[in-house]
Amino acid sequence: MAIERQKIETIFLEEEMKSSYLDYSMSVITNRALPDIRDGMKPSNRRILVAMNDLHLAPGKGHRKCAKIAGDTSGNYHPHGEQVVYPTLVRMAQDFNLRYPLVDGQGNFGSIDGDGAAAMRYTEARLTPIAVEMLADLDKDTVDFMPNYDGTIQEPKVLPGRFPCLLCNGTTGIAVGMATNIPPHNLNEITGAILRVIDDPECSNDDLIEIVPGPDFPTGGIINGREGIIQAYKTGKGHISVRAKAGVEPMKNNRESIIISEIPFQVNKSNLIEKIADLVRDKRIEGISDLRDESDRDGMRIVIELRRDIQADIVLNQLYKHTTMQVTFSANMLSLDHGVPKLMTLKQMIDCFIEHRHEVVTRRTQFELKKAEDRAHILEGYRIALDNIDAVIELIKKSKDTPSAHAGLMKKFKLSERQATAILEMRLQRLTGLERKKIEEEYEALIKLITKLKAILASKTLRMQIIKDETAELATKYGDIRRTVIKEAVDDMTVEDLIAE
Repeated sequence: MAIERQKIETIFLEEEMKSSYLDYSMSVITNRALPDIRDGMKPSNRRILVAMNDLHLAPGKGHRKCAKIAGDTSGNYHPHGEQVVYPTLVRMAQDFNLRYPLVDGQGNFGSIDGDGAAAMRYTEARLTPIAVEMLADLDKDTVDFMPNYDGTIQEPKVLPGRFPCLLCNGTTGIAVGMATNIPPHNLNEITGAILRVIDDPECSNDDLIEIVPGPDFPTGGIINGREGIIQAYKTGKGHISVRAKAGVEPMKNNRESIIISEIPFQVNKSNLIEKIADLVRDKRIEGISDLRDESDRDGMRIVIELRRDIQADIVLNQLYKHTTMQVTFSANMLSLDHGVPKLMTLKQMIDCFIEHRHEVVTRRTQFELKKAEDRAHILEGYRIALDNIDAVIELIKKSKDTPSAHAGLMKKFKLSERQATAILEMRLQRLTGLERKKIEEEYEALIKLITKLKAILASKTLRMQIIKDETAELATKYGDIRRTVIKEAVDDMTVEDLIAE
């Protein structure tokens, strides 16, 4: 028996390394680290929401164990293990990380002090109302689907995304050779910008900056200056200086205390307090007599008590200089536009969102029109049968079997196959006067609906009006006041600002 010779190819190591690394890089860029510009989701986030939707975890329903959610996500859509899925699920429930959380968590989901969440066998979760808006109309052929990792079920390539998640919640991600860091914004301001672009597609970034003055972080804080914001919105990149919100309160014996009520986005509170304590211990900052954390469920409150005759402004400036009470948020508005990484301006991001919503509304209308026309077709068959009920009953009685009755109905009354089938399956109770009236009313309502849906498909203006109405409704339902204050730039601190008079 001859042994089959295996074909051996000579491959240069450098070429193989180059091609393999490029494949890996593109996989990380397109399938892991960067969000899609249309729904603002990375694949892991999208799959968690779809898995929770499959479990019917709507806001009005009960919470389910996160172990079940993570298991279903990993088993059905994201085959990287529950230990990878759960941290992503936790972050989607943290109101100090997301401006508008997508998961309603029950149990310990971590804290701004850097405490980890409880194990997933203890915590429970369900969708928030805003997450439901992200999934709205998913069952109406509004987006394309693809096979999951093992080809057993279908998963959406993108969500219908009525809520502008990418701009409102922002995102961060590190790929290979590129990274994204999009700041969160206020929903009222973003919806205002979307409506402005729909009304005036030629408007500029300068026009939109009047509506969206800057990011709105979930932890509040103060943005110091507008230059970085304008640069980010016009070029896609910019450095935004964010400070803690601090005030000075008088105490007894001519003493004062500094009260910190808000800290910059993604700053760990316990690490900040520890750093201040280290600076006092090393005598790099002098004049602090006591430091304590009085934060509770009502909000954050870090108290820094000062010694007598110490100038609070000097200590505050030293804290801004030496701690994370002042940080720089480096905006890098990079996302995937149909699989291609692009650095985008504010206007371009809003244009892409509107384009996606237009496609969703168009496909939804087509789906509803087909459904209405199919139902109207059946009702037309019912009406013919009811107008000739005696002849129909006689024909069915004389037929030897169902196929011959089916063929007879189609031939005699010029019915389609579906109409004849529907008539044969019709229950006798549909012959009553009240049921006949219901059929007529339903048919008339469907004809009006079909006329309306055809008008929407024929007019881009009507479709854009629907997008406007749905976007404005979002602001009415979920809009809230801005948390982050934007102030004019404070000049760079000099040595004199750190020294008492």
